[in-house]
Amino acid sequence: MFTSFFKTTAASLGLLALVACSSTPQPKFQQESFETGASPYARNFNSNTTDTCEAARRALLSQGYLTTMTRTDTVDGTKNFQPTGDSHVVVEFHVVCTPGEEASDTSIVYVNAVQNGFALKKSDTSASVGLSVLGSLSLPIRSNSDAMVKISSETIPSGKFYDRFFGLVDHYLQTVVRTQPVSNSHIETRMLPVPVEASVPLPSPSSVPATPAASAQAASVQPASGSAVAP
Repeated sequence: MFTSFFKTTAASLGLLALVACSSTPQPKFQQESFETGASPYARNFNSNTTDTCEAARRALLSQGYLTTMTRTDTVDGTKNFQPTGDSHVVVEFHVVCTPGEEASDTSIVYVNAVQNGFALKKSDTSASVGLSVLGSLSLPIRSNSDAMVKISSETIPSGKFYDRFFGLVDHYLQTVVRTQPVSNSHIETRMLPVPVEASVPLPSPSSVPATPAASAQAASVQPASGSAVAP
């Protein structure tokens, strides 16, 4: 009788342990598959890394994100949200632009967005004051202070969220002038021939016909041959 009771109890405990193990949620990191297929966090673009990261920076700026771009291949951005009076959400964007695999003028953009949640918490602080007149009597003094405490942090897994971002990046790549200037080697310069003015021969004095006025002036200046000057 006691033996069957112990066997039944052991079987029940084993069943309960099996149910408890199966109901335990699997950690998030164990769900990572690391497959080689399409990823919602990456996208190919037909532009170099400098232009693509500049388009990503403009895309974040157009949506109210505060960006910092200290390198041409990395963009970081943050934006604050407040769903309720006691909660606060901060979205952090991290964009990395790498050269493409097919050609030098292509790039691959990797993006990661983290959503951090904060909540307003009340904390009590106490202090005691010793009064020497009353001996060792201490009076507690309490005060309440409110502070935003971080309660959650999770990478945004939504593929549609990143699709909208990549679509806006492509929009700026198509509409904004590329930031990389054209190199001097691609600019062709030609020296245009300087036009030479045609030389017009000047007429000789003998070939110019004398006018009556000019003949009279010459006659008045030069005296006639053989004439004597009166004393």
